Amino acid sequence: MAQRSANKSRLGALPWIAPALVMILVFVVWPAFEMLRTSFQEVGSTGAVKGWAGWDNFATLIKNPDLPNVLIRTLIWVLGVVFFTMIISLPVAQLLNAKYPGRKVVRWAIIIPWAASLVMTSTVWKWILDAYYGVLNEIAMDLHLLKEPIDWLANTKQSFAWLMVVAVFVSIPFTSFVILAGLSTVPHDIMEASKVDGASAWQNYRSIIFPLLKPSLFVAAVINLINVFNSFPIIWIITMGGPGYETDTTTTLAYKISFRDQDVGQSASMAAISALPIIVPPNHGGTTSGRMNGGEQRIAVTSLVSGTQCITLLPKKVSPNASPLRLSRNPSIAFIAPS
Repeated sequence: MAQRSANKSRLGALPWIAPALVMILVFVVWPAFEMLRTSFQEVGSTGAVKGWAGWDNFATLIKNPDLPNVLIRTLIWVLGVVFFTMIISLPVAQLLNAKYPGRKVVRWAIIIPWAASLVMTSTVWKWILDAYYGVLNEIAMDLHLLKEPIDWLANTKQSFAWLMVVAVFVSIPFTSFVILAGLSTVPHDIMEASKVDGASAWQNYRSIIFPLLKPSLFVAAVINLINVFNSFPIIWIITMGGPGYETDTTTTLAYKISFRDQDVGQSASMAAISALPIIVPPNHGGTTSGRMNGGEQRIAVTSLVSGTQCITLLPKKVSPNASPLRLSRNPSIAFIAPS
């Protein structure tokens, strides 16, 4: 009996996480290995491996004249969509967190674009932007904002901007609910105490709410970076990366190389290059501090590596000449250093 207990203690949580580990190995590690291996092989249009290609696939890809613009466009696509998604989702989450009649209905309405099929949403947006039958042109002409229909997807920069609008539109619901989950963890007693001490709404948001939202913002940003980077349906359904390669990202370019050019090896090399920047830096936590009542009251917020927070309400009699808040190496301790 003692031996059995000792064996169980050695295994620890392995029996519980074993299924997840198997799924990761089968559906993540093995496909990634096969992708990397294929990038060094010469593969025919039928999928038959003709032999070892070495670095030839990468050399051919690098010589592609459209590759530099595609890489730059991918960077703009990912950073632009994630940035505007986060900026817009913050006030949307505040709206969803507020108390008013019909809040549940508003929450359900917000989540619909994310719950719906991305293919369907992209198709609807393509119809909206249609040059002849699009709703956008019809409304603009009815309001006498336009004299004649505009082909919104004919111009390269204009069409790429609309692609980003659609990507932001479908990303806002999920991001807003992640931030909403963070807002629900903000202690109400801390908010009430700061209001009693005379803090304004902006001071509350800057010194208390926003620091406590950092873990949620980090999670939302990372998930959005991955989703937007790998986004395929929006671009392919609305513009198919065209005209030419002018709205392509690395994802759609890899698809074109594989299925249009019938070069699986070079497509795998494009995927391998695209996977290089997908390295998520660890969250080392952070700190912030706020002043209230002309420097007499300070709130120190420490975000822990584990995602929890420590809030320290400091007394009003702290000297206004005290030096800025310093944190010890222990992430759960915050203090005002004497001047």
